[in-house]
Amino acid sequence: MNTTSSAVSPEFDTTFASLPERFYSYTQPVAVAHATPIIDNPTLGKELGIDPQWLASDEALQVLAGNQTAMGSAPMAQAYAGHQFGSFNPQLGDGRAHLLGEIVAPNGERFDLQLKGSGPTPYSRRGDGRSPLGPVIREYLISEAMASLGVPTTRSLAAIATGESVMRQGPAPGAVLTRIAPSHIRVGTFEYFAMQGDEEAVKTLADYCLKRHFSHLIKHQQPYLALLNAVIERQAKLIAQWQGFGFIHGVMNTDNMLICGATVDYGPCAFMDQFDPEKVFSSIDRQGRYRYNQQPGIGQWNLARLAQALLPLLHKDDEQALADAQQSLDNYVKHYGAAYQLVMSNKLGISKPQGGDQALTEQLLAIMAEHQLDFTLCFRYLLDQVATGAKHQPLGDAFIAPNELVVWQQQWQQRLATDPQGQTQRYQQMKRANPAFIARNHQVELAIRAAEDKGDYQPFYALLKVVQSPSDYQQTLRNFALAPMPQEVVQHTFCGT
Repeated sequence: MNTTSSAVSPEFDTTFASLPERFYSYTQPVAVAHATPIIDNPTLGKELGIDPQWLASDEALQVLAGNQTAMGSAPMAQAYAGHQFGSFNPQLGDGRAHLLGEIVAPNGERFDLQLKGSGPTPYSRRGDGRSPLGPVIREYLISEAMASLGVPTTRSLAAIATGESVMRQGPAPGAVLTRIAPSHIRVGTFEYFAMQGDEEAVKTLADYCLKRHFSHLIKHQQPYLALLNAVIERQAKLIAQWQGFGFIHGVMNTDNMLICGATVDYGPCAFMDQFDPEKVFSSIDRQGRYRYNQQPGIGQWNLARLAQALLPLLHKDDEQALADAQQSLDNYVKHYGAAYQLVMSNKLGISKPQGGDQALTEQLLAIMAEHQLDFTLCFRYLLDQVATGAKHQPLGDAFIAPNELVVWQQQWQQRLATDPQGQTQRYQQMKRANPAFIARNHQVELAIRAAEDKGDYQPFYALLKVVQSPSDYQQTLRNFALAPMPQEVVQHTFCGT
């Protein structure tokens, strides 16, 4: 970073501070010993309207490390509760994060700018409020990979080494991540007040969410029911996209579900290699609550907790409120089914879904599971089958199709013959839906190990560059597309926080 006197620091306009102070606690980040830049994200900064000279400046380094308060910023930690692995915890909150404020982007959208790993807060519950370097690298990589795949997500603006050790299972280098989100309001934020019987606070929070995220619903005849329906639809679409990329979140607690519909908290998450519908990565999910094929159902379960919190606002009559909430939750199945069908139709090159497509998809997934086929490579192999033009570079022998898949292909090709889409359009559709590159778990772990053990960030930078262009396969980047060798497979991931 450099010292540039002409740099303009971002303007903060924190509307969340207009809420009663029981929603948050003003608290300052704790300064770090030796802030050193790891990476910043000028492309994202430009989208937010942040001066690139400021982002590369020493002032930004100190602000984003928590050593200095930017003009107009009033750092705070937000209060929330949450169901964690099905058990309710009434007091969570930002235990290692500070919301510096909100930034209004040039397009008029509002975003939170939050530091993670910036020191203890009133919600730390005796924790140190810090983050090891590994989780910061993981979140930076995977959040930016998800953004490049078109999945709604929080983003990473910067990562800064602290020059301090963080004690977990042993000492590890520390870091601070700058996270960008449409907001950090969670299902657990509503639960925090609902479980206290504070209906006034629930209404205040719902009104705030309507104004910030769903302003078109404010004049709806039943605005709070409309709010619930909108959140349900967004979450259904989000989880369908997770499924379509083989992504396993790993810790779908209600405090990790944002009302705005963006993916948040990249702790023990991972993309699958070999397809296994029962796959679990999280080292603490011993019962498999958040396994891959359970994610859609857990999404509905979490949304039921939101509906429960909103019940007093849905209707004056308790029975009618309950009936309305149940209908909304039932609609989740419809929303998810439609979103998932669209995701899979795009992956299979189908532009006009038909009744038999679900069975075709299920047959494919059954073959993939039986033969333990690599999820990403299998769909990329299908893309190779419809490819046209000299510019296409197939992965070739990176994927060997078993006989059952070859037989299934004949049915698939027959189905494509009845679809009105042209071959060029089909190829482009499938290319967008079937990346060549994902943030493969073994590659993420290699980047983390190199950074933690050697202070070498080159593997991190290289992997980040690749996943930011997930569809554009190049032969020189072949190793990033390949499935891990048996000795490279990462079976479990850790929150590490």
